[in-house]
Amino acid sequence: MASKLPSNVEYVVIGGGIIGLSIAYHLTRLGHRDVLLLERDQLTCGTTWHAAGLVTQLRANETMAKLAQYSADLFRDLENLTGQATGFRQTGSITVAATQDRLEELKRGSSMGRSFGLDVEMISAAEAQRRVPLLDVSDVLGAAWIASDGMTNAIDTARAFAVGARQGGATILERTPVTRILVEKGRFVGVETSQGTVRAEQAVISTGLWTRDVAAELNWSVPLQAAEHFYVVTEAIPDLPHDLPTIRDMDARVYAKADAGKLLVGFFEANGKPWGMNGIPHGFSFDSLPEDFDHIEPYLSAAIERMPVLANVGLQLNFNGPESFTPDNRFHLGPSPEIQGLYVASGFNSCGIESSGGAGKVMAEWMSTGLPAGDCWEMDVRRSMPFQRNRRYLYDRTVEAVGNLWSLHLPHKSPKTARNVRVSPLHDRLSAVGANFGESAGWERVQWFGAPGSPNESHATFGRDEWFERSGAEHTATRSGVTLFDQTSFAHLLVQGSDALALLQCLSTNDVNVAVGRVVYTPWLNERGGMESDVTIARISDEEFLVVTAAVQRTRDLAWLRLHAKGAGHVSVADVSSGYTTLSVMGPRSRELLERVSPADFSNEAFPFATAREIEVGYSLALAFRMTFVGELGWELHIPTEQTLGVYDALVAAGADLGLGHAGYVALNTLRLEAGYRDWGADVGDEDTPLESGLGFTVAWDKREDFIGRAALEAQRGKPLRRRLVQLAAPDAKSLMFGTEPVWRNGSLVGYLRSAGFGHTVGCGIGMGYLKAEAGVTADWLSGGSFEIEIAGERYSAIASLRPFYDAGRSRVKGEWRAVEELVAKELLKA
Repeated sequence: MASKLPSNVEYVVIGGGIIGLSIAYHLTRLGHRDVLLLERDQLTCGTTWHAAGLVTQLRANETMAKLAQYSADLFRDLENLTGQATGFRQTGSITVAATQDRLEELKRGSSMGRSFGLDVEMISAAEAQRRVPLLDVSDVLGAAWIASDGMTNAIDTARAFAVGARQGGATILERTPVTRILVEKGRFVGVETSQGTVRAEQAVISTGLWTRDVAAELNWSVPLQAAEHFYVVTEAIPDLPHDLPTIRDMDARVYAKADAGKLLVGFFEANGKPWGMNGIPHGFSFDSLPEDFDHIEPYLSAAIERMPVLANVGLQLNFNGPESFTPDNRFHLGPSPEIQGLYVASGFNSCGIESSGGAGKVMAEWMSTGLPAGDCWEMDVRRSMPFQRNRRYLYDRTVEAVGNLWSLHLPHKSPKTARNVRVSPLHDRLSAVGANFGESAGWERVQWFGAPGSPNESHATFGRDEWFERSGAEHTATRSGVTLFDQTSFAHLLVQGSDALALLQCLSTNDVNVAVGRVVYTPWLNERGGMESDVTIARISDEEFLVVTAAVQRTRDLAWLRLHAKGAGHVSVADVSSGYTTLSVMGPRSRELLERVSPADFSNEAFPFATAREIEVGYSLALAFRMTFVGELGWELHIPTEQTLGVYDALVAAGADLGLGHAGYVALNTLRLEAGYRDWGADVGDEDTPLESGLGFTVAWDKREDFIGRAALEAQRGKPLRRRLVQLAAPDAKSLMFGTEPVWRNGSLVGYLRSAGFGHTVGCGIGMGYLKAEAGVTADWLSGGSFEIEIAGERYSAIASLRPFYDAGRSRVKGEWRAVEELVAKELLKA
């Protein structure tokens, strides 16, 4: 008997693919029985039904890997939990490398996997062929073996989630399309369907291919695009092992798995084919797309070279079906930045099946508690920018995004398509002096400077090539002289009104009730004490504050401010980012340069650290902050956008005989690593507290006002910290570090690097990572251990410290001159 549409529920899940079904299942596992899942047609009819069902667990970051690991574990148990078979088989997987760069990537991936608790074994070409005899390994340099990988039947696994959800009390209705999502005063309140209206407290949009357009009706930017995905299925192959490991050759862009005595062979082409640019056709259900043999022929030929058995069998099926891809190949999970109670879970980039269990669990917990279990920033939909739902942008980027899944993930690599969306007024000036641009949140940002007139192309590898030498010179110039950094991508948020101070005091751990003209660095916390963001706040007047934050945090921080501004009295929040350019003048000679272009007094007495002044510079006015992210004397100039070029030209002309240089974000990163400055999204995130992160100095324990997360910090205060952010250096490492490298203490794994680079001042690889110890991570625990950092499978001795390796006393920041040799940590000088 068909279920009736209820009039009121607690949770609505929109979409009946494997993701929506997993969310419904996990909500019931948390004890929520008032769950309604609505499917426009039949369960699994969009993408799930034709998915290849591979289950691989090595992903780009810890949280994505944990989602896949949880999924693999769950698939093993789901039949016992629900009574519905899933078809899961743990066959293991082999990924072969036919180039040195790919081999290096696999070695680094195997080390990263160990950081995340995943056993990844590097094996020889001969061993790969022994495990998969049908492979031709004549050009293979090595391979990665993951014994716990496997495959599952996507439809049966989705059915198991449906059975489990119903057993837990959820209602699942098919052929009940949602025609409208209801929002009142910025809050989700229900849905209209073909069968009537349902009032609800929360909802999640898990509509796969349709998600972009569903969200766009609410003016919500969820950038994803359908693209064609191709695979073929052979005729029966005699004696093909049932438990054949899944095969990946990323250089050839080919994968394969055993499928009922046949081989299913799929492709991730270098140039994908976006589909459905004007929307998914009405009634699209269990449908496929036209074959395109010419498009896949080069990849099928490569598959035959890798697996010669394919040359002697026919093809039973040549399949093409749509899957959704995002501009950065990361999922879209989490809450709407503007509509309370509304969430999304879509954009899985051909990884939806293997991530479905973990994604369902994360989303159920997020909706139930308001916070994700784990650091989900790299998948958080709030990283997206409004412009990214532009269809031409999505078309051009999706052509590349399909191939990027299996392209080499080299350091400092940026997309090549859909560029120059957001550019600084200085873009052409910087390009003329050799800027090599990367992309972040749509912004063109300088990574490093090459020779003037050089093409904006990165030929980066894992080694010390041009980017290393160029950025190293910029790093050194900043330490010894003065350089300019274009940081126009900063977001600027204006908070004003008679209750603006009260709002910011509630959000900030630090005390924002400072004199006009002071600048405050502060974290913003969630209720568990994790850092939702870290920002710089300048008090412009009694009732006016300028909040400066990173480009990628713009949507998230603006939403956080607006959420808490509701009901906060007389306060307004505005995004004024387009009104400012930020040009940072950094280095021991920065004061000397600024004094040449401005009549302002830049002395320590007149312009102390953490202050803001309006200054004359050239013919213009700018708001100057005495702040630094590089560990040197310096000022950030926040300039009215239309006055930028004049200020820049004045600085360049005045700095000629000072040796004024330009520097990019690669140098910015290595400089801040030496100085121990934290980077939100890398070193700190929403599950890291200021005390664990070494930012206890930002907590104003004695301020009168309460702040979000204080109770959680009080519970940690004065107690041993079992998890703590530590500075690490590897003086003897031959290979460069980029982050995710495992850290060992006395032979036991104790953590991994969250960020890393080469410290050109201290002369070795450095990084930061959270280390764990039951009795607490203390200076004695660090000094009493023997540390190693693992890079691409090799371990190197390491030095661990709670203090920065460069200028721990911040003398340079204070404007006190001391030679560089006096500022490097003694343990590194000894090494």
